[in-house]
Amino acid sequence: MDIIDPHVHLFNLSDGHYGWLKPENPPHWPDKHTIYRDVGQSELLPPAGLNLAGFVHIEAGFDNAEPWRELDWLERHCTLPFKSVAGGDLTREDFPTVLTELRRRTSLVGVRHILDEDALRLLTNPIFQKNLALLAKHNLSFDAQFSLTDTSATHALCKVLEDIPSLRVIINHGGWPPLESNTSNWQQAFAHWRRSLSALMPYSNVAIKLSGWEMQHRGYTPTDVQATVMACVHMLDERRVMLASNFPLNTFSCSYTELWQGYDRLLTTTLKQDNSVSTQTLSLMCLLLFKNSATWYQF
Repeated sequence: MDIIDPHVHLFNLSDGHYGWLKPENPPHWPDKHTIYRDVGQSELLPPAGLNLAGFVHIEAGFDNAEPWRELDWLERHCTLPFKSVAGGDLTREDFPTVLTELRRRTSLVGVRHILDEDALRLLTNPIFQKNLALLAKHNLSFDAQFSLTDTSATHALCKVLEDIPSLRVIINHGGWPPLESNTSNWQQAFAHWRRSLSALMPYSNVAIKLSGWEMQHRGYTPTDVQATVMACVHMLDERRVMLASNFPLNTFSCSYTELWQGYDRLLTTTLKQDNSVSTQTLSLMCLLLFKNSATWYQF
């Protein structure tokens, strides 16, 4: 079966800046040194039975001032089909100039500006909103990284979607769903996350990308993944859910091959037992592993 990995980071330390990767800079993860190295396409090795037909490269801080340089490097060196989600500071009034330069690169399909704890402030910023509208005008998507447990930020995003109905938004890392292995009050926290997911249900131009489990807990479990995947499939629509790796950060917990083996195992066992999701398991697997990424990222 073909797959598209919609969340990959490749590193070129000799040419890029990558301030966040440097040992002296935050985040100060004890295992960060394991990914402080060049990372290339050749390391994307799925298990037998799965064929990597393409990937989406998500900006990795190569050059925050001139983000098109990262796309130039990728377009020179990547041989697999791929698309690029570039970096960009959407709070800047000169972002349209940056976007003009980015749009000269053929792999560009979207932009990410990490929201996280600043999500509410950014999503209600008039300049930020104006630049989101510019993305929509040029048929580019916005990768939104923030926690869906932030109710105020979720409501602010809903308001943005109402004001800019043509904007496509892809929630990164599942909106940081609470993991049972990481919290004592998991059921309450997970219900809170589900309520925000429910608030996004009416907006058909919103998709969710599931990855980054290791960022919340290095020892996350298959149960954590299963609960999140099934909630998204049930609540959002099976055509708005994607499975991804977050490579190479996933290697904090498991190899690239092991991650996709886990996804394959989850889909071939859980979904076969859940007739309320789909009686055509292979079709649903194809959506979550390939077709949805191909559609949302314009392959």
